[in-house]
Amino acid sequence: MCLCNSLCKERVLSGEELIPDMVRMRVVELPLSATEDRVSGTLDIEHAIRTGKRKFQPGILAEANGNILYVDEVNLLEDHLVDLLLDAAAMGVNYVEREGISFSHPARFLLVGTMNPEEGDLRPQLLDRFGLVVDVTGEEDMQVRKEIIRRRLAFEHNPKEFTRSYHESEKALRDCVMSAKPMTDRIPIDDTILDKVVTISLRLGVDGHRADLTLIRAALASAALAGRASISREDITRAAGLALPHRMYRRPFEEQYSNMEQVESWIAELYQDVS
Repeated sequence: MCLCNSLCKERVLSGEELIPDMVRMRVVELPLSATEDRVSGTLDIEHAIRTGKRKFQPGILAEANGNILYVDEVNLLEDHLVDLLLDAAAMGVNYVEREGISFSHPARFLLVGTMNPEEGDLRPQLLDRFGLVVDVTGEEDMQVRKEIIRRRLAFEHNPKEFTRSYHESEKALRDCVMSAKPMTDRIPIDDTILDKVVTISLRLGVDGHRADLTLIRAALASAALAGRASISREDITRAAGLALPHRMYRRPFEEQYSNMEQVESWIAELYQDVS
């Protein structure tokens, strides 16, 4: 749906009627080699030369508005691009001031990044912007490993047929998610849940409050997806494993996820205290 920015406001003031439109979300990739102009937007030189009028040329942040912004090897992103992402993510708006142009537009996006930790860490400010984290490792179970290889070979042999074979299961998962979304508004978040979440964050010593909010929202989503009417211990534990590992304090050469067993034992204690 169209979100009003300065251009939309100008069109409304001129008497033009804006018709909202619903479009599918898409994945917009931010390459490591992108320039600052390409990310934030700049002056359309060709239009200025041809017409003599200044015109703003939207960048990747404008394309990502309302979509998914994907960054591969996000830990290798240049610092000045990281600063642009942080500003846009914090305010939900991208401000551009250059070549005599003052422009702003909405920049609300879902940030997804992948990285190899062996190639370097993320800046703490950006790391905290990732609500959930998933650690991908090589599979050690023989049967599961064989299935991974079998599916990869099937995909290489016939990509279209392989994709088609998962159409029904993907549709079922999509329908499950869509039916769970309305339930999130009906699941209560009482002081008992807040006490548990805040206690976990205080014991870990995480900075700020984004960890608490992310943990509650993830637990809420887990409960809704499972069709539960309230947040359970299982939901809190599952959410903690996704929302907390990258926010934990870590000494040099210490495994990042070594404290998760401690967190799970804390959650068990909190639920025992209630019972």
